[in-house]
Amino acid sequence: MKLPVFLSVSKPYTEEQVKFLQNFEKFMGEQGFEPRTVGKTDYFMDEPLSGCRMVMLESYGLVTLAFRRYYIAEGWEYYGHSDKQKSIGNEYLTSPWCHIEAAMAYQLGLPILIFREEGVSKRGLLGKGITDTYMPVFNASEFETYFDRDDFRQWFYQWGGRVRRVREIKGTPPKLYQK
Repeated sequence: MKLPVFLSVSKPYTEEQVKFLQNFEKFMGEQGFEPRTVGKTDYFMDEPLSGCRMVMLESYGLVTLAFRRYYIAEGWEYYGHSDKQKSIGNEYLTSPWCHIEAAMAYQLGLPILIFREEGVSKRGLLGKGITDTYMPVFNASEFETYFDRDDFRQWFYQWGGRVRRVREIKGTPPKLYQK
């Protein structure tokens, strides 16, 4: 039986992103994990947050693939505030769901592993030090070789060990006494 894990992913829109996701899901399956994503493997009539929560409660961990989604050619942070306004540009944002779902998993205490595509802004949950784990950066064009890299495998195996421990912990009844 494969262990269900929540796969939070911004919808891929380039051929490289599609292949990267397909190869990642294949790798997860080979490692004994069943990726579950609201709107892809699980569907609900109610609002999406409830569906996310239901799937997360049935999962033992979360992986996020923060693909590039929005491109900011030129913009401003703190627009209209003369002292703080600063120029931003030439950066990508991912789907807000990558932030929302990872934050939900964090609040549930699930092990999370977040992969950020090169160029995606380190804002929000993708910022350094926001979660308690290292956040690998990937290039979607490496969809054929990335999953064979030693660094990727070490990150994934460490996360996988935590996921398996969650399964054990969830299965162990609480003890209301001590010997």
